[in-house]
Amino acid sequence: MLDVLYSNAYTSREQTVYFAKVFKKDVNRAVEILSNILLKSKLDPGAIERERDVILREMEEVNKQQEELILDHLHATAFQGTGLGRTILGSEENIRTLKREDLVNYIQTHYTAPRMVVAGAGAINHSELCEIAGEHFGDLPVAPSGGPVTMDPAVFTGSDIRIKYDSHRTAHIALAFKGESWTSKYAFPLMLMQTILGGWDRSSGAGRNVASKMCQEIAEAEVAHSISTFNTCYKDTGLFGVYAVAEDNKLDDLMWYITSNLVRLVHKTSDEEVERAKTQLKAAMLMGLDGNAQVAEDIGRQLLTYGRRMTPAEIFSRIDAITTDDVKATAGRVINDQDHALAAVGGIHELPDYNWIRRRSYWLRY
Repeated sequence: MLDVLYSNAYTSREQTVYFAKVFKKDVNRAVEILSNILLKSKLDPGAIERERDVILREMEEVNKQQEELILDHLHATAFQGTGLGRTILGSEENIRTLKREDLVNYIQTHYTAPRMVVAGAGAINHSELCEIAGEHFGDLPVAPSGGPVTMDPAVFTGSDIRIKYDSHRTAHIALAFKGESWTSKYAFPLMLMQTILGGWDRSSGAGRNVASKMCQEIAEAEVAHSISTFNTCYKDTGLFGVYAVAEDNKLDDLMWYITSNLVRLVHKTSDEEVERAKTQLKAAMLMGLDGNAQVAEDIGRQLLTYGRRMTPAEIFSRIDAITTDDVKATAGRVINDQDHALAAVGGIHELPDYNWIRRRSYWLRY
């Protein structure tokens, strides 16, 4: 009998993860079940129909979450015409018309040995896991039956999408610039930039006493309900930007504070800010590895991304090696006089137009 403590699966824009949390004695059986799910599923037409309704209900729930909806719109406009611009769930039309043959073709095309990683953490021996993986996944093809898969390049396009509701008193806004891939030399400086800009919520106990200069100014001016910085990396590109929720009559001032502090990173980032961000970033990374499930997921992602595992010690060494000039140079590359992508929903009648924001992506210095 298999004692499963927890099992689930999820899909991001670039990766699909199937995982199980089991006792040490059940590792072999758990890997066997995962391999059966991935490689030997019957894909019964009746089960597909039932799951179709589940996905449609899930889509309805996702569309009720403003932040998820805004980020989907942001990707759609930033990477328009490319695969990265599509949502994870796909269009309703595709969900309703998906057939068993489509699923079989997807599995045969994408579930190949070079594209898959079996990772484990906790009460497990590495050599034992390798042996178990070889037993259950050893028959994976090394290449798709239909020939090599051509990756769709993710081309960034400066643009915006605005969905206006005059009846709404608040606006949700995401402003982003083209970021960098996981393997870029600018990836770690971007993480520091994200930490420097930080995040703030008016319901937080800290009030206006935050380390981030941007958040402090926005809190003192009372021009937003909340604000956060995001840095999303992909295989060959990324998005770096700010997500904010604000009242409809404060958007002009809010965008001034946001753009001013983004460009400030290019010219006036201080050594103190960088050192503080290094400590915060390392602490956040360690907190993100607080559990075997998180460690296993991190191992799998790194193997797919870097081709190897980067230990926390190596990551900390890379963070410590970043200088203030590195942060300024990265900000200059990503933000200074660069096109942006923007998605906004709600009461946005006072949101400045694209050219207003574009003009404030740089300072005139004499």
